[in-house]
Parts: sequence; C-alpha cells; structure tokens
Amino acid sequence: MAGYLIYNALDFGKEEYPKLGKVDSFSMENVDGSTVSLEDTEGKTRLFYFYFTSCPDVCPVTTFSMSQIQELLKEDGTFVKDASFVSISFDPEVDTRETIKAFGDRFKADYSGWYFLRGDAEETKQLARESFKILIEGNSVDNFVHANLIALVDEDNNIRKIYNASNTEEAAPEIIARDVRNVVSE
Repeated sequence: MAGYLIYNALDFGKEEYPKLGKVDSFSMENVDGSTVSLEDTEGKTRLFYFYFTSCPDVCPVTTFSMSQIQELLKEDGTFVKDASFVSISFDPEVDTRETIKAFGDRFKADYSGWYFLRGDAEETKQLARESFKILIEGNSVDNFVHANLIALVDEDNNIRKIYNASNTEEAAPEIIARDVRNVVSE
C-alpha cells in the first residue's frame, strides 16, 4: 500500500506532455463579432482546431468529437473555468460569422468557452503551418487539403500534444478530456 501511495504521489506512470513549440500571436474575429487574440485566451489549457464549415468530411466529425470533449469537461467544471477551445476557419470568404454560428450551433458549442474564429486566409494558413506544423493548401472547398489535427496547448501557449483526429483511438473524446485535465493540473 505504501508503494502504491508513493507511486501515485510522485506521478509515476502519468503521461508526460513535452513542450513541442509555442503558438504565435494572432488576432481574429470571433463568431460574436469581437476581436480575440492569443493573449485573450491565455491562462487556460486550450484545444486548437483548424476547419472550414463547408468541409464535406472530417471537419464536422472532428467538431462533433470536440463537442463531446466539451461535455466531458463540463461534468467536473473544467470547461470554461480552466479550459477552452479555439476553432479557426481558414475559409473566411465562405465562413461568415453567421455561417460559423450555424456550424457551431449544430454541435451545441458553448460559446462561453469555445471561440470560433476567422481571419485573413493566408495569415491563418501561416499560423497553422508555423505554430502547429499543420499544412493547409488550396483556396476553395473544391481544392482544400488539410491535416485533421487537434492541438493541446497549455496556459502559457506551449503546444503539448498533437492528435490525429482521424485516429478514433488516439483522439477519443475521453482520452483528450483526460489529457486536458492533466495539463490543467500540472
């Protein structure tokens, strides 16, 4: 019993979350019309996801998964208080605030802790590429190609983990919610 208590107290066996890089500063328009910067989201553990609302396949599925993570984090009060989500559209021509709001509403997004942002398309692609190492190519729904990744970012803007959202085992809502809680508690 003493060994078990020491093992748990010293966090043996607890997953480590290395610092993989820093998120570059940005400023974009939120779904409510306000301007949100990286600095506005600091102080919480965050999940970042790049998407477009007219995506025919992975974006709706991944956003649904994030809505499940939102619900899991609400169960213990982590969502809003200690964690938030940042979904960033890279198709501002199509993704108006109204279109984004309708998309978020489909997934029961709680906008008090989930930012749905839009900004300049090239600046957004640059942020994805340089901060998150996420490639986004193309300029319309007809030719967009993008990596379907979710990034776990700590309160100090350090990227701690990248999930392949298409891998349902690695990116299961329960696993990501656990990881968010672990980073919150560091």
